[in-house]
Amino acid sequence: MSGKRSALLASACLVPFALDVSAHAQDASTGTAGHLRHRHPERASETPVASGGTIQSIRIRGNERIETGTILSYLVVQAGDPFNQEQLDRSLKTLYATGLFRDVTLHRDGNALLVTVVENPIVNRISFEGNHAGKDEDLRKEISLRARAVYTPEMASRDRQKILDSYAQKGRYGVTVTPQIIRLSHNRVDVIYQITEGELTLIQKISFVGNKAFSEARLSQVITSKETAWYRFFSSSDEYNPDRVKYDSELLRRFYLRNGYVDFTVTDATAELSPDRKSFYVTFTINEGPRYRLGHIEVKSTLRHVSSESLRPQIQLYEHQWYNGDDIQKTAEALQDRLQASGSPFASVRPEIARNTDNHTVDLLFDVSEGPRVFVDRIDINGNTITQDRVIRRQFDFAEGDPFTPAQQRRAKTSLQDLGFFNTVTIDTAPGSAPDKVNVNANITEKPTGQITLGGGYSTDAGVLGNAGIRQSNLVGSGIDASLTGTIAQYENQIDLSVTDPYFLGRNMVAGFDLFNIQTEGNSSSVQNYYEERLGGTFRIGYAFNRYLSQSWNYTITRRKVTDVYSAASIYVQAEGGTSVLSQVGTTIAYDRRDSRAAPHQGFLVTTGVDVAGLGGNEKYVRGKIDGSYYIPLDYFTGNHDWTISLKAGTGYLVDYDNGRQDIVDNFYLGGDNLRGFYDGGVGPYSSPTNKYPATDALGGRFIYTQSTQLNFPLPVSPDLGLSGRYFVDVGGLSGARVLSGIIQSNGSAIVGNNLRPRVGTGVGVSWKSPFGLINVDLGIPVVKQDSDKQQVFRFGFGSQF
Repeated sequence: MSGKRSALLASACLVPFALDVSAHAQDASTGTAGHLRHRHPERASETPVASGGTIQSIRIRGNERIETGTILSYLVVQAGDPFNQEQLDRSLKTLYATGLFRDVTLHRDGNALLVTVVENPIVNRISFEGNHAGKDEDLRKEISLRARAVYTPEMASRDRQKILDSYAQKGRYGVTVTPQIIRLSHNRVDVIYQITEGELTLIQKISFVGNKAFSEARLSQVITSKETAWYRFFSSSDEYNPDRVKYDSELLRRFYLRNGYVDFTVTDATAELSPDRKSFYVTFTINEGPRYRLGHIEVKSTLRHVSSESLRPQIQLYEHQWYNGDDIQKTAEALQDRLQASGSPFASVRPEIARNTDNHTVDLLFDVSEGPRVFVDRIDINGNTITQDRVIRRQFDFAEGDPFTPAQQRRAKTSLQDLGFFNTVTIDTAPGSAPDKVNVNANITEKPTGQITLGGGYSTDAGVLGNAGIRQSNLVGSGIDASLTGTIAQYENQIDLSVTDPYFLGRNMVAGFDLFNIQTEGNSSSVQNYYEERLGGTFRIGYAFNRYLSQSWNYTITRRKVTDVYSAASIYVQAEGGTSVLSQVGTTIAYDRRDSRAAPHQGFLVTTGVDVAGLGGNEKYVRGKIDGSYYIPLDYFTGNHDWTISLKAGTGYLVDYDNGRQDIVDNFYLGGDNLRGFYDGGVGPYSSPTNKYPATDALGGRFIYTQSTQLNFPLPVSPDLGLSGRYFVDVGGLSGARVLSGIIQSNGSAIVGNNLRPRVGTGVGVSWKSPFGLINVDLGIPVVKQDSDKQQVFRFGFGSQF
């Protein structure tokens, strides 16, 4: 807020603003003299000026700031014109319409016209009092009055309404605004907007009228407006916003279209303000209509060398299934993308429907044709004050002169949004220099990309932990991601420096490095009975062959030091003491067809990788791994986007060569995140306790396989809480004990669990996207296990940023 008034000068007075200003007393007129006075646009005059005769001269009185010539230029009459009542009225209104004068009088003195004016004051300062939810700088952008501008009551009244409107957008409808002025010397005023904000105007009740197929509770989950509740203190969804209600009407329409209600309409969406102006009652009146199924499905192609028959197998829609508008649009877009990528850059796929109201079916036709030939004339980028143009341009898969399609427009927007550098992104087109050319305009609004994080929490693996870090994901606008993070935990300390350039050397390559120091020690629930320190670095580079296929390479060199081995640890762990060096090069190929990398809902991902150790150092092995995941949306059955089935599987094998050390830390381990219901490393080859070495140690293995089936579902609570649930079944096996060379031959009988028999864990879990970070809680029950396995029913992970 602006500074408060402390004291007023003796010459200043506080005047509350009022729309109706009392008229001045009229001056007495004598003889043939008369006058016109104007203070309101609806009053033409108060006393008519006597007509007849010619205006010999015009004299201006009362003006201080405004030049006499300026006033004369506004008059309709000039010297030499007759005294005409209509022309004098027009002159009076014209002067008042300029907004420069508080009072204007036209007076006849013989053959002279006297124009007496009282100038409106000049604004000295504008301030706001009582505002908390609206900042001064934001309110100043809303109003028209400015310092050193001419003040008029009408402008102050309009600005008052603009302030009320700005508060209404924030969900505050009980606000009162009173403009006040402080009169100063030299015809100046301070303008003060006295604001009483009141409480937020929240939505008390949301009702639906006309719904039969879906309950009120189900429809409430579809819209973004929510009823007020105690737990929505982190959300604004319970604040009334008319634009949000309009958007909710569209969400309802899309929801019903996804579920086969082709004739659905929102006939009315009203909001009633309670008498105390503290809450709203929102009502959606809808007409569902009948539910439709798909009838005949056809494809018509007029493209050269592309027959309708060749396209029909690509249509994954079937007769008699319920109509789903989203599926139809996605099918059309996918078909169009394939055609444009396979030599028909201007192919257009347009779905057409024909309702059969008698049997409630919809006939569907995909019309495939040659669309308009459009090329990119120019690419303009607006709004980037920090991010360099080249960082934005490289997200486009087209350049000046290339063909331009709506699919490319959608991909460009998605790519820019995925960067995480911008609050808003719009990709618009405008006519280019020729009828077949367009200018592509990328309009962005940047957001801060630097982060300083402090956190704390608890994890089953590391114990109580605290972390701190600094990160800049758009270093000096170059798109380079750099971070420095540190973690201090009960059983683990770690510091990392990471730098990644997503467009190395201006090419389609990702390059970067990581420097790290990790210190871990055993604990009562750990399978590790020693202290280990890792100091090293990783250098990596990757590139994409296309939008789906990519490959990465990395080189890692690490010095590993094992000390403080527990005296009761097995002979295999005792032998690990000392220092070793790992020098490893690896590559990974990924084929990613998921709809989202952050929160996949459908699609699949396949990765395969190989690590080769032996370019120096003590380790010499080859390790391969193949992983796959497949996501199945359940929208069709549940009508809810939050239901998903994920299927994941993986296998890996490690083989040694040339008599390397065979340290157990390089083995595969099973349990924890990849097999819930068991501890990290709690499954597979274990050392059997002996009198001399009574501890049991996880040794890992050469061969591993895992499979996980998981159902993700929403919990029956408000989505604003950020809670989601899951049910999982994990399967896995691990074998092929691998320890330091020469030890296993003489102590082979001391290893148990060295087999590939599957272990199975099942259970449920909950995730909470809390304001302090993601919290994961899993309850896993081992249903297929062996005696040597270490079970972990409860698993908890908590990371925080605040």
